[in-house]
Amino acid sequence: MKAAVLTGIRQIEVIDVPEPILSSNTDVLLKVDMVGVCGSDVHYYAEGRIGTQNVTYPFRIGHEFSGTILETGPGVSNLKPGDRVAVDPAVSCGKCDQCLAGRENTCRNILFLGCPEELTGCLCERIVMPASCCVPISPGMSLAEGALVEPLSVGMYATEHLSGIRPGQTAGILGCGPIGLSVLLPLVNKLGIEKVYASDRINSRHLLARKHGACWSGNPDKTNIVEVILDQQPAGLDMVFECCGKQEALDQAVEMLKPGGKLLMIGIPEVPRISFPMDKIRKKELCLQNVRRQNKFVKPAVEFITAGNDVRFMITHTFSLEEAGKAFDLVDGYRDGVVKAMIRID
Repeated sequence: MKAAVLTGIRQIEVIDVPEPILSSNTDVLLKVDMVGVCGSDVHYYAEGRIGTQNVTYPFRIGHEFSGTILETGPGVSNLKPGDRVAVDPAVSCGKCDQCLAGRENTCRNILFLGCPEELTGCLCERIVMPASCCVPISPGMSLAEGALVEPLSVGMYATEHLSGIRPGQTAGILGCGPIGLSVLLPLVNKLGIEKVYASDRINSRHLLARKHGACWSGNPDKTNIVEVILDQQPAGLDMVFECCGKQEALDQAVEMLKPGGKLLMIGIPEVPRISFPMDKIRKKELCLQNVRRQNKFVKPAVEFITAGNDVRFMITHTFSLEEAGKAFDLVDGYRDGVVKAMIRID
């Protein structure tokens, strides 16, 4: 079968690779239909690494995808050939202390699609996954929406499980790419948060956030967003979701949070270390919460879309597998108003 693989920094080639085979009674063979290009994929594409995870070439990335069941192992009873599914890219062991504590996202033995030394990614025609990672999607949901389930599940995990936000509270979102928008949608459409302030250095992105529920949005390169937001919320914000991985955004978050506020860090920095003004964090008694992927929120994300919440506006570009390099180059350069680029596997 064909697969798109990294062969060097900013180099992708489409090559022939061996067909996957079912090796477990509880696995399924999937036809890969749609693959989303994630910011973490772009780190591997542009830098060859995230933190201590270094790519060894050639390597296949990709973890946001929807697919169609082709074959099931004899131990699978809840899925059948022809079922269309959204896929949780994290394969946890179910036995370690983290899994037993309900923290499969920090499983000691986790295997994640498209991560070096873990699992090869989904930028290919067919793939084998555990049936437990597959969530059926309704007939009315498109396969492109199915691929958006993964980033949406990250946003829903952050907002619904980790934040503790309540109606009447206020929030900021710094970075309005797919993850920032995936934070915004459940905040306004499910949790009833009316005062959500958003920022992005790309005008089209922060305006998209305003169109879909943010009460205010701005470009931090053109507007002092801390000053503007605090003018509207003099006491400060209850929480800020940092979704771009930039030091300056973290600094802005500390300034705009009220005492006792919470900073949720979802963005992946390009640098190995970040810093905080400890005097301000200490005096405000701020809570710093890292967000690790999407523990148990793939099915709720499917249900959120099935309920009629629009996520399709995030999809701005679609490419073929042969054009994977163009897709990654577009996202890496933030060109042509890109929000989410999808790769269609025919």
